[in-house]
Amino acid sequence: MISDVRVPLEHQQPYSTAYEQMLEKVRYEGAYPTRERADEAVRLVLAGLGRQLAGDERVDLAARLPLEAARVLTAQIPEVQPLTGWAFVKDLAARTGASLATTRWDTGSVFAAVTAHAGPDLITRILHQLPSGYALLFGQAELTSAA
Repeated sequence: MISDVRVPLEHQQPYSTAYEQMLEKVRYEGAYPTRERADEAVRLVLAGLGRQLAGDERVDLAARLPLEAARVLTAQIPEVQPLTGWAFVKDLAARTGASLATTRWDTGSVFAAVTAHAGPDLITRILHQLPSGYALLFGQAELTSAA
């Protein structure tokens, strides 16, 4: 199970329309059978990203995400040394017990929705802040500087 605590359905707060739309995008991109599975993926990946991202990019991304997603992102304390993209996927897989392939799929599905909210300029700034390997996770080419 990906989430730490399960709240009975009758006690859950309704999601905002913006978050519902984000979940539907993730559900579509990831071909998840249920909205709950998409929500698990969003929470897992955004918590992981919250441990990697700091500074203005973190604040700006939180401001553009639906409130529920922003809370997951900002509830995490950023690591002193961010992980590479591949190490990020391996870390998420280890935390959940899921396969690397499933975790990579979850990451790409969620990052597609994050990109839609953030826009290309902010994603470019985020990719410049993070170590190598994240561009592919965001569905972009990994660009390297000429020697």
